[in-house]
Amino acid sequence: MRARTILYAEDEENDIFFLQYALEQVRSPHELKAVRDGQKAIEYLAGEGNFADRKNHPFPSLVLLDINMPKKSGLEVLEWIRRQSKFKSLPVLMLTSSARQEDMDRALKLGADDYLSKPGHPVELVRLVQTVQDRWLSQPTLLPGDPLQESASE
Repeated sequence: MRARTILYAEDEENDIFFLQYALEQVRSPHELKAVRDGQKAIEYLAGEGNFADRKNHPFPSLVLLDINMPKKSGLEVLEWIRRQSKFKSLPVLMLTSSARQEDMDRALKLGADDYLSKPGHPVELVRLVQTVQDRWLSQPTLLPGDPLQESASE
């Protein structure tokens, strides 16, 4: 399995720590890049500002979005992503503690590929991470900024 980048937009330090821990527990080869607010997620995806260097900030193969974040919510980031035609095939999963039906309905309507509730126990998070990895990161995909895509189009 080729190592890929996962972009995690989450403002809670503990949630980032536990997701990184869960990735280590499943021996994931994938690299987690975390940003603390929705605006930074957009900048990362657009390759702007501090994120312009794609060697240090590779384009992700998967985006995980929390809903409640500073500056821009996960739903606003999702809406921005789905307006970018070059990101059409980018998998975006909501990973949130919000159990509100309205949030789930809106996320799916805006184009989220899945809506996942943050587990309350680390063992459950490890299981969730394994499932996400198997479903979203085990298949070969060509995404914008992917070196394989760039060489395939030459």
